[in-house]
Amino acid sequence: MSDITLNLTPNLYDYMQKMSLREPDVLKELREQTHKMSMAQMQISPEQGQFMRLLIELTQAKKTLEIGVFTGYSTLSVALALPKDGKVVACDTNVEWTNVARRFWDKAGVGDKIDLHLAPALETLDKLIAAGEENTFDFAFIDADKANYPSYYEKSLRLLRQGGLIALDNVLWSGDVADQDIHDETTNMFRKLNKTILQDERVSISMIPIGDGLTLAFKR
Repeated sequence: MSDITLNLTPNLYDYMQKMSLREPDVLKELREQTHKMSMAQMQISPEQGQFMRLLIELTQAKKTLEIGVFTGYSTLSVALALPKDGKVVACDTNVEWTNVARRFWDKAGVGDKIDLHLAPALETLDKLIAAGEENTFDFAFIDADKANYPSYYEKSLRLLRQGGLIALDNVLWSGDVADQDIHDETTNMFRKLNKTILQDERVSISMIPIGDGLTLAFKR
């Protein structure tokens, strides 16, 4: 028993993965291919992907939103956990990265579950709202350009049904949010957003020290 979260040493992290990670072969292949790319650090960790699959199962989600796709690891993680009639509305602007994603989605047999919108995410979210899709999504994952996180959060909250869940990635920002000597624009944005969500009575929250920090916001 401990009254603080354990510090994961490399040895303990390796043990945790060996004792808990159930990564489908297609996800492992996608992760390994992405690691060869110049922006590989943008990919979530495999244990975070597994955690998201568990969240989908726990919430019995069918209709989900993903803001920021990259090569599609998180999208595929969610799609694999959805029922046959489930759907992911995925937002990104990069054709090269999402072409990799599409290839693996199809290889996994879930391409028909994923509706990819190649356009600025704010435009896609506004179109969904205008089309009357407020309060209809079960789950949303935000992991895109950081400057727009506050807007992504607000629009996702509008699209989410009561009892739905938002997951926001990178909220610890490599630990910079706790370093008062760092005041760049992105770090300050995360500090402000984290405080905003803390004080937001529309949601119940938990900040999870997984990956680069993941905040879960449950819409009341």
